[in-house]
Amino acid sequence: MAEDKEKLSRPDQQRTPSAKPRVRTRRIPTASTDGLQASSHGTTPSRRRRVYIASDDLGHDTPRPAHTPRPSYPSNRGFYDAQQRAGEQRSRYDERYQAERTSGNYSYNYNRSERPQRPGPHAAGPRPGGKKKVKNAPKGKKQRPFTPPAPIKYAEAVDPAQDLRLNKFLANAGVCSRREADQLILAGEITVNGQVVTELGSRVTRLDDVRYKGEPVSTQSKVYILLNKPKNCVTTSDDPECRQTVMDLVKGACEERIYPVGRLDRNTTGVILITNDGDLSSKLTHPSFMKKKIYHVWLDKPVSIEDMQRIAEGIELEDGEIHADALSYVKEDDLSQVGIEIHSGRNRIVRRIFEHLGYHVHKLDRVYFAGLTKKNLPRGRWRYLTEQEVNNLRMGAFE
Repeated sequence: MAEDKEKLSRPDQQRTPSAKPRVRTRRIPTASTDGLQASSHGTTPSRRRRVYIASDDLGHDTPRPAHTPRPSYPSNRGFYDAQQRAGEQRSRYDERYQAERTSGNYSYNYNRSERPQRPGPHAAGPRPGGKKKVKNAPKGKKQRPFTPPAPIKYAEAVDPAQDLRLNKFLANAGVCSRREADQLILAGEITVNGQVVTELGSRVTRLDDVRYKGEPVSTQSKVYILLNKPKNCVTTSDDPECRQTVMDLVKGACEERIYPVGRLDRNTTGVILITNDGDLSSKLTHPSFMKKKIYHVWLDKPVSIEDMQRIAEGIELEDGEIHADALSYVKEDDLSQVGIEIHSGRNRIVRRIFEHLGYHVHKLDRVYFAGLTKKNLPRGRWRYLTEQEVNNLRMGAFE
């Protein structure tokens, strides 16, 4: 114990030159072909021999490498300066705003372009690769482009030896209307079999040689087109006010001269037939044939039961008495929508019926005409009648 205290009391003897330095060892496995080493006593494998290499490098006395300075990064001083300038601009903007509000000269249409913009990561421009928002983009489903249907060749069972009036023959050939044909006949511009005809009521057959201005005239093939008429469209072949007509909607459908059967008001929508068959047109429009028409009517207020009864029994208008063949509400929970069936072809007859009773028609749509409907036919589109539909119209199968 005394010796130990003596050693501790001598600090100069704690580290002497004769003292052995500390040895740092690391284990390195020896190379072997199979990872195992055979013993000298047999073939029994033994563990690999481990070799320890002494090193006096403890890491304490090794000098450290020189200090590497940190890489310099671009300064953000410009960004902070821009923020400071923006803050000063906003301060001036706020002072101007408060001064105008105090004086009462502040306008809600304040120019927002004068307001300073805060600097940000995208102040220089939009983010690369970002999507641009399109303002006022159309909503809803996109309507597919209209593809005109293929024309249909209708079979005609006409006796070529059957005679008909000359003006009707010219009208069926697409030269002009019957009234205009009478003017051409009186002017001596029509020849039949080489002779000029000026007498009205002259009759010809399809076998005769009829010419207009030296050009032969022959009857055209029949064309039948069903159109779902849109709003703001007039039912005429030509409008002096250059408004849109039903003929503009079916332009290019055929080379024959066609015209609408009957008329619909400019703001009335629904089915309308366009054809060059004059005989069928007369049957569909003449009141004696009693072709059925069904309208869907939207009114400004609910229709009372008493008024519905009056329309069914008949009311007196300025041009005579009129009554509906059938009348009903379209929806049970909305009495302002009425369906009316009528055979009369008077001008604006449906509107005048309800206006006579104090109602205002907001919307009028013809959904049925002589067996033809607008099923699968969008507004403003048209299609050719099928062979069966044409046969039904010729035979009068639909009222």
